[in-house]
Amino acid sequence: MEVVKKSGDLTIVKKRSGRYGVKDKNGKWLNGPDKVKVLLGEGLIKAAEPKAAPVEEAPAEEAPVAEAEAETEEAPAE
Repeated sequence: MEVVKKSGDLTIVKKRSGRYGVKDKNGKWLNGPDKVKVLLGEGLIKAAEPKAAPVEEAPAEEAPVAEAEAETEEAPAE
């Protein structure tokens, strides 16, 4: 592992796999959001933007009206 940056209480290392690891002053590894926050602050990684949820269109109010019109057109005229 290669030491990338060493500050007062954190050590950032780069593993052979290309991933980064962050140790605190006690030698314990940081994980999850704490690790991401540190790496983003140092500019070593970029955060992926969350994908926008697909917008579902509400059912149109015209559908029941169109069905009612279709029924009246199909009825035989007397």
